[in-house]
This record gives sequence, structure tokens and C-alpha cells, in this order.
Amino acid sequence: MKLLENKLAIITGATRGIGRSIAIEFAKQGANVAFTYSSSVDAANALEEELKAFGVAAKGYQSNAANFDAAQELAKEVLQEFGSIDILVNNAGITKDNLLMRISEDDFDKVIEVNLKSVFNLTKAVIRPMMKQRNGSIINMSSIVGLNGNAGQANYAASKAGIIGFSKSVALELGSRNIRSNVIAPGFIETEMTDKLDEKVVQSWRDGIPLKRGGQPIDVANACVFLASDMSAYITGQTLSVDGGM
Repeated sequence: MKLLENKLAIITGATRGIGRSIAIEFAKQGANVAFTYSSSVDAANALEEELKAFGVAAKGYQSNAANFDAAQELAKEVLQEFGSIDILVNNAGITKDNLLMRISEDDFDKVIEVNLKSVFNLTKAVIRPMMKQRNGSIINMSSIVGLNGNAGQANYAASKAGIIGFSKSVALELGSRNIRSNVIAPGFIETEMTDKLDEKVVQSWRDGIPLKRGGQPIDVANACVFLASDMSAYITGQTLSVDGGM
């Protein structure tokens, strides 16, 4: 029996890195997948085909989760297409790193909008259908930086810490309707973004991690499968760090 058989998952920002890995693992576990992407049409089409190869329904939507109306529209379209929304994974995120002295107002606003407001937008868009079916799992992607802070990432840390407070509040509000809200806080995960960094720098990071390696996107995806599935039916309002012991 697959863990997510016949469930429908919305995953934001799924064409690369962690989001892509989550979409693939969900499909392997039998979930139908509706995913969003911002610009990469070719990558979205390729992912759609890859997911369908697992025998599930899959559809990519070019949608800006940071736009309130677009998020509402997306939920409506997905509901029409698939008939239910069982899982929401808010994964889309950006960075605009700089020391506080140099962060522009725009760099602050943009990161809050894409990372934090999008979580509000989409959660608000899916809770009605979830409340109707009295079932749902919301998984929000925070970061170790949201728990510990990081120099040069005040905007990013604020957005990722905000996600944690938001998710806990949602868990308290919607628990009586059997809707769960949890957070995953990845540590240092090796993706296309980290491939561009100096190998020496990356190795020094690995050396500082108790498990002595960087995480892989699948490590985060597996934690998502757990929180999306009925295996975690009595878990809500929690933050699960996937960070190798950092």
C-alpha cells in the first residue's frame, strides 16, 4: 500500500531542488500532484511527464503564490481538476542575502512576500475545501535559519521564522477539523544552488555537521511524505529539523 494513495497534493515551487524531489517522492507514494512554477515552462513540462510515469495524475500551474488572487484562483482550478485538496506543501522561496546595513527595502519586502505571504495566501486558499472534507495536511518549508538566524540573512530569517509562528497558529485553529499544520526546517541541503559554491567552503560546512555530510533533497522529501501521510495523524503544530544534527 502506498502511503499517499489517491491523495491530491499541491506543491509550490516544484521544478527544481527540494520541491522537485518532494513532487517525485509524493508521486511514487501514489499522490496526484498539482505543482506551481514561476517561469521555467520546459522544466515544468518535463516534471509533469516524469510524475505521470508513476501512474498518477499531475499538472503544472504557472502561478505566483505571492499574489493573493492568483493563489485563490489556483486552489479553485485544482479543485475543479482533481476534486479534492488533501495536502499543501508551501515550498516556494527566494533569498536576497545582504548585511542589514545593505539590505534595501525592496530586498526585504520581496523576500517576505515570496517566502511568508505566499504561505498565508495558499493556506487561506485551501482551508475551505479541507474543512469541508474534515481532513488535510499542511506542510510549510522553513529553515534552520528561521530557528537560529544567520548573518547576512535577516530578511530570509524573518520570513522563515514567521512561517513557524504562522503554522503553529493554524494548527491551533484547525485541529478540531482534523487539519494538521507542520513545519520542516532543512539544514544544509545540497541542490543546484549549492553546486555553484566553492567546494572548500562546502566541505567546511559538511565537517561542521554531526552526520558529516550535506543533506540531499530526498532527505527533506522523505520527511514531507511522513507529515503528509496518515503515519503522522497525531502530529500537528510541530517543527521537524532535517539538518543532520546541526
